[in-house]
Amino acid sequence: MSMTFEASSSVTLLFDFWDVHGPAGMVLSVAVVLLLTVFFELLKVSRVWLGHRHQPAPPAFTPPFPNPLFPNAECHDSNAALAPGPSGSPLSSSPSESRLVPPEPRPPSVMNSWVHHGVQTLLHVLQVVLAYMLMLCVMSYNTWIFLGVIAGSTLGYFLAFPLLGEM
Repeated sequence: MSMTFEASSSVTLLFDFWDVHGPAGMVLSVAVVLLLTVFFELLKVSRVWLGHRHQPAPPAFTPPFPNPLFPNAECHDSNAALAPGPSGSPLSSSPSESRLVPPEPRPPSVMNSWVHHGVQTLLHVLQVVLAYMLMLCVMSYNTWIFLGVIAGSTLGYFLAFPLLGEM
């Protein structure tokens, strides 16, 4: 086997049955490798997305008291938030005041956590298998297959990157 890149249309990829002879077979093989690489990039982003989705969300409220780091910053309606309600206790009467109290975070159930971890593990194994398969495709030292992996990685990242911004 040659250890330098060559631009031939004959190559054996990964398995004995994936033996390419001719330009049509090479175009089809490059397309398959390109799609596998796009799937690999999308899989990486989906694992990150699932990891962020499983994390608890930060509290969705702002405290009614001034920031100790910036004492001169104004706190809007600080007197109204601490004004006693009809029962005489602060923060007790109106519905608008009740939203100042953060909701109780619900701890994720143990079963849900294990299912999430199992799914993440399966996706990780799939990602590693695809990565090694793509590496072995590149190690066929065929220029067209190498360019297919590079183009697939570029296209996959281009398609997947906007999804990272939506987390």
